[in-house]
Amino acid sequence: MIKQDLIQRVVERTGLPRTKAESAVDAIFEAMKGALGDSDRIELRGFGVFTVKPRKTGVGRNPRTGTEVTIAPGKAVRFKPGKDLQALN
Repeated sequence: MIKQDLIQRVVERTGLPRTKAESAVDAIFEAMKGALGDSDRIELRGFGVFTVKPRKTGVGRNPRTGTEVTIAPGKAVRFKPGKDLQALN
């Protein structure tokens, strides 16, 4: 499923014009990006939880030369599915 599929489902379920449905989906995604950018937790009951976790400094290898390369620490978004979503499998 891609973003356009989500917009189409919103149009079908709500009867909103496509432009308004696209604005609504964009607003939700922007709010989620902003929250994750601030390292906030996003909890959607019945769906799951998005969190931002710190990533440690790592050591990798250059595949061409085999030399070790230091991988800088960073942040990674993690998703933990909710009970309802896990029940689908």
